[in-house]
Amino acid sequence: MICSALTKTFADTPVLRGVDLAVPPGAVVALLGPSGCGKTTTLRLIAGFDFPDSGDIVINGRHVAGTGVQIAAENRRVGMVFQEYALFPHRSVLDNVAFGLGGSARDRRAQAAALLERIGLAGVGDRMPHGLSGGQQQRVALARALAPKPELLLLDEPFSNLDAGLRAQVRSEVRTILSRAGITSIFVTHDQEEALSFADNVAVMLEGRVAQFGSPSTIYRTPVSREVAAFVGEANFLPGEARGDVVYCALGALRLGAPLNGAVDVLIRPEMIDLHPQEDGAAVVLWREYYGYTQRVGLRLAGGAALTARVGARWEGAVGDTVAVTISGAVCAFPRR
Repeated sequence: MICSALTKTFADTPVLRGVDLAVPPGAVVALLGPSGCGKTTTLRLIAGFDFPDSGDIVINGRHVAGTGVQIAAENRRVGMVFQEYALFPHRSVLDNVAFGLGGSARDRRAQAAALLERIGLAGVGDRMPHGLSGGQQQRVALARALAPKPELLLLDEPFSNLDAGLRAQVRSEVRTILSRAGITSIFVTHDQEEALSFADNVAVMLEGRVAQFGSPSTIYRTPVSREVAAFVGEANFLPGEARGDVVYCALGALRLGAPLNGAVDVLIRPEMIDLHPQEDGAAVVLWREYYGYTQRVGLRLAGGAALTARVGARWEGAVGDTVAVTISGAVCAFPRR
């Protein structure tokens, strides 16, 4: 699936400002961004629910939108899973999945039953949607979208209606289903953890454009800009002076992942920070938040700069302690504007 230079304006407000996106066959790609960045609009244009003002969309080698071409949604061979599931409340689970399939009623029900078995819901075909848990309803919605064997699957905030305790489990189940189906998929989310854990590749959208596309680890470890770094995960920034492979900042001389020169903002992820008790250390502990499996610790450096560290559950420092701060690994930096 390829989007080239997509633009879209609503009521004189530009929403998409030239979106370029190429999704490899069989990959799961997350469109990640804050509210209003254009990710849902991009999904709607790909689905055919709306049309771009300019630009092109190609699905499996077929031009479906662009100059002189506007293929209707029902002819694009695209499946859609909505945030609110959109199941028919008056139809059984089996009939929901069979809806839209061709062939005889017997064949449709047989196909639907086989798909329900494949996603681990073999025993619920005769039940009504309201009798299922949120996670089960999500899988039924996914089965219905997969039943016609689409060339592309789109998912709009698919896990946002689930309780936090259920979300990770359903994410894992859905990811397994998509991997087995081998279908190219795009899902929209504003949840960074969800995007990084679920997708093969992430497209970070900011202000109507794809700011960066890459693997989750690339997006997180080597963001292309301060804006991407600040949005994806928790970030500390310190002013510094870069000289080749080294940057000098309030924490001393740190190794750079890529050479730079001049005034920069240094990115330090909280988990890169190691803390050691030391009476004449460089930082004072301002606050501490305990989460059971991890802790967040607020620090003030000698020069007044603030940092947030993420340490293990067994770290036993206290508010008011003076600590030494060391950094694990190379850091990223961005030319200061």
